[in-house]
Amino acid sequence: MTILVTGATGLVGRHVVGQLVQAGESVRALTRNPAKARLPEGVEVFQGDLLEPASVVPAFEGVQKLFLFPQPETAAEVVDLAKQAGVRRIVVLSAAAVTLGFDTGYHVRVERAVEESGLEWTHVRPGEFMTNMLPIWGPMIKESRTVRYPFGDDLGSAPIHEADIATVAVALLEDKHVGKAYTLSGPEQLTVRGQVQAIADALNETVHYEEVTREEARDILKAMGGFAAESADLQLGFVDYDGGEGSGDQGYSDQDYSDLMKPLPDFGLATGKTGRTYAEWARDHVDDFR
Repeated sequence: MTILVTGATGLVGRHVVGQLVQAGESVRALTRNPAKARLPEGVEVFQGDLLEPASVVPAFEGVQKLFLFPQPETAAEVVDLAKQAGVRRIVVLSAAAVTLGFDTGYHVRVERAVEESGLEWTHVRPGEFMTNMLPIWGPMIKESRTVRYPFGDDLGSAPIHEADIATVAVALLEDKHVGKAYTLSGPEQLTVRGQVQAIADALNETVHYEEVTREEARDILKAMGGFAAESADLQLGFVDYDGGEGSGDQGYSDQDYSDLMKPLPDFGLATGKTGRTYAEWARDHVDDFR
């Protein structure tokens, strides 16, 4: 049985490929640039782009199961081509925002395309990734060993390690998970200050935390450019999930994420395991902060 992983060189997809190889599965990987893929030995690497569905057709030949990276623009066509080629089961990388009803036009469109195809399906819906803050805090820590960010001692969400998302995706390829959606979190709620301390412990160095206002943080992130600038308004609560202007007090978003803030049971239900801690994630990524 061959399993095709789309988005195979991405944050989650790379882990999915590696874990499937470790499990002894026959793995095929789809990537836009095979020359730069750097995937494990034995993986069949195919060139293709989900935004160009015809380019993916050769990779579907002989595939029974598919890990689908979300591209809502072409999801229906890609799924139809997969079905025509004989794919019978799809695991969708989705998002916890679908569970909350905040995502009404992105991941939900991919889920719907798969469900309406008549194929066997399972959805994996992770909440906040532990790695979300890496493009923001990483440069700060490298430059000054100081994180300047709000919310210091507020008990925040329970973010999940990207490798654990992959672990669930691999588990969901089993028959018993067909027709289910799993909403994922990590095993512990954390404060910003606690996360910074975990990174400091991994580095075995002092990393300072300086609390700033949301407005000050937005100026800092916008000046950084890239992902930090692009995500600043959402990360700091100035806009709703869909990008609409916050309608709460002082112009902040008042969307309620409380159902996702605490550790959720679905990781354990899907895998029978306990998820990796933030301290483990910090050790795994320590070189990104040096």
